[in-house]
Amino acid sequence: MGNDDATPPNAGSGPLATAMAGLERDQRRFPEGRRRIFLAAIDAFAERGFHATTTRDIAARAGLSPAGLYVHFGSKEEVLHRISVSAMRLTEQVAITAVTAPGTVSARLAAAISELTAWHAEHGASVRVVLHHLTDLTPEHRAEVLELQRSIHKVVRDLVAEGITCGDFTVADPGATAIALLSLCVDTARWYHPDYRRSPDEIAADYAATALRMVAARAE
Repeated sequence: MGNDDATPPNAGSGPLATAMAGLERDQRRFPEGRRRIFLAAIDAFAERGFHATTTRDIAARAGLSPAGLYVHFGSKEEVLHRISVSAMRLTEQVAITAVTAPGTVSARLAAAISELTAWHAEHGASVRVVLHHLTDLTPEHRAEVLELQRSIHKVVRDLVAEGITCGDFTVADPGATAIALLSLCVDTARWYHPDYRRSPDEIAADYAATALRMVAARAE
């Protein structure tokens, strides 16, 4: 699920780089006890779709008996729910770590967009499962995932608003701008594949620079 030990792209050096590198390995990956099941389910959902996938399919891919799967999850929908929540929480942690690190507002926005872009490229399979199967969740579970999406949007929106307040960004609508910035990152999961001619880090660097142009960041 990506190179969890690598220094994040565009982190540079100094306090921001230290903060980004300080993310614990397990904060950037699915929980250890469920990781094998999550990865098996992601593969099954991606290959067969949610409705055509059975709990037996997931269990077989994870090297478990059907009964062994039910020790951890009560249903196929619960597996999808826990994948979705875990993926969104990990994404939220990536954003918060970049945004709350020391540094200028421009440096933090560049780091956030860079990190989120690389994250979505490297974890495209799980991102696509979450996005494509959101309506397959129960209303309660879907509401939980949507609340996490709103939380991630708020993290970026508040940073853009901070840049406007301090005079570093020129943006008319911080909410709409945050949506545009996040859409740029998330869309990477749709088209990126490992044999693409550019690496996630290279794409992330480009998108970070694009983000600063989108907010008309003041030159430092």
